[in-house]
Amino acid sequence: MTGTYEHTIDAKGRLFIPAKLREELGDTFYLAMGVDACLAIYPQATWDRFLEIYRAQPMSQSKVMRPLFANAVKCEPDSQGRIVVSPKLRKYASLEKNVVIIGVIDRAEIWSAENWAEEGEVTPEMMSACMEALGF
Repeated sequence: MTGTYEHTIDAKGRLFIPAKLREELGDTFYLAMGVDACLAIYPQATWDRFLEIYRAQPMSQSKVMRPLFANAVKCEPDSQGRIVVSPKLRKYASLEKNVVIIGVIDRAEIWSAENWAEEGEVTPEMMSACMEALGF
């Protein structure tokens, strides 16, 4: 998944997921708390990998994954391509009205427009580091 999309969350907590991302995410996907101050949207295949890893862990180790599963929501967009983002998830990512949805290879992320403006400022040095990390 790639790209950057600017959208708004309406008063009912509904967010439009861009058609291009919906194609890549599939009919059913999972919305969860992200690693940074954002939400992550995982397609079924990626979610299934999480489940495999979870099941392979001893019970004493699997508890570290509880927050991921306890706060995740299975999503099926409505006929207009919208999903409902719960108040708890909106609070976690500081989502109020204006949001930015970005593609990040095997997932999408939802950021508050304000947080993304701080996080997403791209410099030539950042692009150089990115290409170096990719081996170019």
